[in-house]
Amino acid sequence: MHDQSRFGPEFVAAHRAAHGKRTPEQRQLTYDIAVDAAFESWRRWYDEQFAHLPAPQADELVRRLWQDEHFWPVTFELAAGAAIRSAGYTARYEKDYDGLTPDWSALTPEGELAFFVEVHTDQPSRETYGRIRAWKALERRIAGIPVNVVLALQGNGHVAPRPPDAGTAKKVAREIHARLLGSPTTTRIQACGYTFVVLADRLGPLPSENGLCAQFAAPSGVAGAVDAGRLVQAVDDKVSKYAKLAVRHDVPLIVAVGAHRFTRVDLSDLDDLLEGVATISFQFSPGDTFLGTKSVNLARPAQWKMPADLAGLLWLHNQPPFGATARPNPEGHRSMPPLLAGLTDAQPSTQQ
Repeated sequence: MHDQSRFGPEFVAAHRAAHGKRTPEQRQLTYDIAVDAAFESWRRWYDEQFAHLPAPQADELVRRLWQDEHFWPVTFELAAGAAIRSAGYTARYEKDYDGLTPDWSALTPEGELAFFVEVHTDQPSRETYGRIRAWKALERRIAGIPVNVVLALQGNGHVAPRPPDAGTAKKVAREIHARLLGSPTTTRIQACGYTFVVLADRLGPLPSENGLCAQFAAPSGVAGAVDAGRLVQAVDDKVSKYAKLAVRHDVPLIVAVGAHRFTRVDLSDLDDLLEGVATISFQFSPGDTFLGTKSVNLARPAQWKMPADLAGLLWLHNQPPFGATARPNPEGHRSMPPLLAGLTDAQPSTQQ
């Protein structure tokens, strides 16, 4: 284990200097996690996990960590290694076996191969990050308007609104600024093809959470149905790729899965799919005007059966300290090791 702090005060200062002057829509969404004091515990956790890896592997993962599309895959790969160690095994990252490199191989205290772990992250498309950055950029511009009101976008309910580009966002904010200061009692503002409404109740306009400045309840950019189906299809693909390797070495194959927060898929969604429970859920924020549709066959709800070559799943939680909960496969050809099967939101171990 290497005693090295990668994300201490020097990193925070350097990251802020390199990216802090960028406009909000140009920053990675991970910027706050990298620099804000509120996320110091996150950065300590990353330091602890990278310390378990050889320097070249750690360096490669660090290069990817703060990029939006890689942040959660890297986090879950580290969390899977922490789960392996918490069960009393030594975790080896991307060790080559017969030309294949499973994400993790677990070794017993005696140094014998115990099982393989592949990691999958369920996350939205790359375009989603751009939409969220654009809406957040408009939020920040409107937050500079010195009027204590809350604005929301008026939609037609049939299509998701497109966020404005940087130039349009400037024009929108200027128009809203002029209308709010010029007509303090206005309730509806049209700007660049968008219609904004001032939210109110029977007592009058709702007060902004930004103090004396305006607040924009922007669309989330991720509103819609929550579905674990895409995640389990990826698990099937992982098993197809690594099943023969596990058979050749006569060890269990385990897939660790986690979901980006934008997808809102959680362990209960996975359990419902395993049990064939008919459910339907959507994610949305107060600013969303379009949620989409989803069909559920109550007579024959979707159900997923773990492949027989899969010893079980590890669900990786997307809240610090990124613990794991096991879901063993009762019909698997090889059983999940008992110490791993007993994990329930495990706390990562600090031991090698």
